[in-house]
Amino acid sequence: MFAIAAKRMGYFVHVFDPQPHGPASQVCDKEVNAPFDDEVALAEFASSVDVVTFEFENIPVSAIDRVAEVCPVRPRGEVLHICQNREREKLFLQANGFPCAPFRVVDSEAALIAAMKEIGYPAVLKTADFGYDGKGQVKLKGGEDLSAVWKNFGARGVLEGWVEFEAELSVIVARSPDGSVAAFPVSENIHRNHILDLSIVPARFGESICAEAAVLAEQITRTLDVIGLLAVEFFLSEKDGLIVNELAPRPHNSGHYSFDACVTSQFEQHVRAVCGLPLGSTQLLSPVVMWNILGDAWEDGTPDWRAWLSDPAAKLHLYGKAEPRVGRKMGHLCVLADSTSRALQSVEQIRQAAFPTSSR
Repeated sequence: MFAIAAKRMGYFVHVFDPQPHGPASQVCDKEVNAPFDDEVALAEFASSVDVVTFEFENIPVSAIDRVAEVCPVRPRGEVLHICQNREREKLFLQANGFPCAPFRVVDSEAALIAAMKEIGYPAVLKTADFGYDGKGQVKLKGGEDLSAVWKNFGARGVLEGWVEFEAELSVIVARSPDGSVAAFPVSENIHRNHILDLSIVPARFGESICAEAAVLAEQITRTLDVIGLLAVEFFLSEKDGLIVNELAPRPHNSGHYSFDACVTSQFEQHVRAVCGLPLGSTQLLSPVVMWNILGDAWEDGTPDWRAWLSDPAAKLHLYGKAEPRVGRKMGHLCVLADSTSRALQSVEQIRQAAFPTSSR
């Protein structure tokens, strides 16, 4: 989707991907397939472009550093280094006074037992690296054998106090090289099985909550010195208010609604930011609900897209991934309406039509 936005603006797009025939390869001008530790391939790739950005966090920082020796990388490698690791991310938030759940870093059974005494139950144990969509997490409710928990977990991690939240929300902020920032409307997010199911915009919270979330997200973006996009995910707690959950320095799933419902999509905004162009308007043009399409939809073969597009205001986006798998994000549907309640009603009607015998 970033490549589509860049192509529409007249840019040539080169993609570096260890796996051939990925979604971006279907719309880019050149694809380079090589491992992230192939320094020669990285240097050749970097020499063929004017600026480099990245699409997800699980890239070795060493690869970003190698590319940065040849051309600008936006956001900078240090941003990736912080955001790809829960320990560094939490320490950054804590050191700069941003609200986050109480936590302790654990690297042994003894450290877990000690941390559990300080944090208390319930809590959640998360791997420091490679975790998203609920992966690499263990909820501890009390009564568990912590020796067995650590034996099964066996990796450096972060123990977080459990947050009793009312809702989840996110804000995506763009920042340009000159320091200008622009926040997208707050997205109210509903998850199923730890995977984003629906994003609802405008979010159904009071103005003060939305304004506070936008301010916090802009402050974090500036403090991290991001050039590009930063998605800030929050918990909303009745007791503690807004609590930062995770950061993602890239276009984010919860911002996909912007492709159809904003003056400037998050993807075009990312192009503008990393290329040093003026940021576009983030004005919301219509209430919208974004619904993630998972590989589960292919359980009985290719879905009947007529059911998914039964509402004329529904917009279908498929990512071109070759293999549908349960829980894998294969696309999304945006439904625009004159109110979020009507958009939600339409999404539920489409869900029933698409899965007539399922609880999904």
